[in-house]
Amino acid sequence: MSSFIHRKQSCRGFEFQDICTATENFDESLVIGSGGFGMVYKGRLSIGSSHDFVAAFKRFNHKSTHDEKEFLAEVCTLSMLCHPNIVSLFGYCVHEKKDNILVSEYMSNGTLDDHLHKYNTRLSWIQRLKICLGVAHGLCYLHDDTNIIHGYISSSKVLLHQNWDAKLSNFGLGKTCSRYQSSTYVNTCVIGNFGYLDPIYFETGKLSKKSDVYSFGVLMLEVLCRKPVVGEVFYGEGRNLVKWAQISIKAGKSRDLIDSGIRREMSLKFLKKFVSIAEKCLHEDLKLRPTMAEVVADLKDVLALQEKFNHSWLGGFISFSSYSKKLSHLFPHIKLIEILTTNFDQTSIMSEDYKVVYPCNSFRSTLHNNIFLETKEVRADTKSLSPSVKEFMFDDLVQATQGFHLDVLVGEGGFEKVFLGWVDQDTLAPSKHGDGINVAVKRLDAKSNQAHDEWMAQVNIVGPLAHPNIIRLLGYCKCELELLLVYEYMPHLSFDHLLFKDDIAEPLSWRTRLLIMIRVARGLTYLHSRNIIVRDLKSSNILLDEAYNAKLGSFGFVKYGPETEETHVNASVKGTLGYIAPEYFHTGCLSVESDIYSFGLVLLGTMTGRKPVDNKQSDTEELNIRNVKEIMDPRLGGNYHLEGASRCFKLALRCVERNPKDRPSSEEVLQGLEEINKICFTSNGRKI
Repeated sequence: MSSFIHRKQSCRGFEFQDICTATENFDESLVIGSGGFGMVYKGRLSIGSSHDFVAAFKRFNHKSTHDEKEFLAEVCTLSMLCHPNIVSLFGYCVHEKKDNILVSEYMSNGTLDDHLHKYNTRLSWIQRLKICLGVAHGLCYLHDDTNIIHGYISSSKVLLHQNWDAKLSNFGLGKTCSRYQSSTYVNTCVIGNFGYLDPIYFETGKLSKKSDVYSFGVLMLEVLCRKPVVGEVFYGEGRNLVKWAQISIKAGKSRDLIDSGIRREMSLKFLKKFVSIAEKCLHEDLKLRPTMAEVVADLKDVLALQEKFNHSWLGGFISFSSYSKKLSHLFPHIKLIEILTTNFDQTSIMSEDYKVVYPCNSFRSTLHNNIFLETKEVRADTKSLSPSVKEFMFDDLVQATQGFHLDVLVGEGGFEKVFLGWVDQDTLAPSKHGDGINVAVKRLDAKSNQAHDEWMAQVNIVGPLAHPNIIRLLGYCKCELELLLVYEYMPHLSFDHLLFKDDIAEPLSWRTRLLIMIRVARGLTYLHSRNIIVRDLKSSNILLDEAYNAKLGSFGFVKYGPETEETHVNASVKGTLGYIAPEYFHTGCLSVESDIYSFGLVLLGTMTGRKPVDNKQSDTEELNIRNVKEIMDPRLGGNYHLEGASRCFKLALRCVERNPKDRPSSEEVLQGLEEINKICFTSNGRKI
């Protein structure tokens, strides 16, 4: 045992006496958990004279026949893991071969099991969705990144942080599948919690990743229903949560599954989506169960839709106090009224003349006073859009682009086309070809939900912005099935075209590349100062004018950052593979540091002349003059300042640190690049 422990460089060995001090000699009042393995204590551990922290101490029962194997499994497994949804292992202690102790991250809110079944804690539907998604992220990481099967999924193994972030714990049963073996399972003695166990594992002893998927499906139902997975609550022989839920679903009574505490927060639409995911996880045919990556993607969609539904109409247009009793006078000729609110209990229509479509969070299907209530998703109209940009008439944009002629098509994507147009410089009225100024007219597919979201984000978030390194949105147009955005035109198109294309006659010089990245950093700093996250920062979204001045453009996925003390917002993963920060990709936690990661990859591409192959970088790679020369774009012909390039490389590597906390801020990036520019070009004295 000891020789194994000494090889684990990522784990710290703690002295037994220090742990005794931290737990007050394993005082019973500090017990926060127990099981067949032993007890878990809360304690405060001191390191040196200036640093102490609260930790959880798992003391294995030396009388247990499985203590040494479980201890070995947990140390071996946890020491290799690093993920926001996996409990972190700080260290271990082996004392006289009878006291095996794990020292791990303390989770202040305890277990999900306690909050569901013991404390009856108020957990909203959104909170429950996020908890499920967090667990799914953790399992996806185990399966895909480490090839580990957890084997013991249950609500008691899901720990909750003070902000209700979910983390997986207890890897005593964790099994590692060889990446090179042909089988998709490992043979093991059947161990685990009855009710969560995969029937195939129970019958055959073959534990696979799909066994974890099954257990996760049980957990989803438990979170939705707030019922124990087994117990007297399920009448009849052999009944458990899964069988009861399956019978209810088959009978068309899915609503019976919803915990009464969240019933008013859910619509039938989202319930069906959630239950459908759980059903797939519980499929009796192992091959037809989804992977955890697929589960993560599906749950992200449900969460994104639910959050959009919850928050789309905050700050409604008609207040309860101002317009009660006045709707009949406001809408004398309208037979269909849409009330944009989420508060059912405080809203009512006194008139009996209208059929009212009522979008609300409450799941109700009621007919009273001749008013029909149902859930409905309603898109905002242009009255709610930013007043700082011009609203164009569709016919004017048709004229400006020569009828959207293919001759003036300058770009296209999955749901959009960009046309070159001509408008008057002062009035922005359409002008003849060759007169006035150029504009870029982006025509989006109005049938696409993603296109609509992009259009709304750019008008409301990008529209009010004013900065020399941010593309200027001149206006918009929305009519019938048309969604259009009008931008200033950038004649040199995108940075990636000049950086990566082989047909460029003269490659960009090192000075031009550095100036471009400085200006991008200025634009990014401006955005971050206004709590705006780009979310899709890449070289193709950096646009250049005739003087190669860089401007950030294409803000289709732009999002506001947290308005509270939180460090991130939860968002569905959008962007371009290769540029997406790993923590955002794996957890959906989006922050300004996510942009910094993307910036670092753009900076590396600027230096190397190569697109990012993946979003990983070696933590052990040592920087020296020789390998800087090896990574620099050969088209530069060695025409760059070696020390400046070395500093630039170091800065880029800081930006792509795995831990977001280790990345510099946009202000620090900008300052670093400006200092590098001084080093490279002080001899000619030119300024930028």
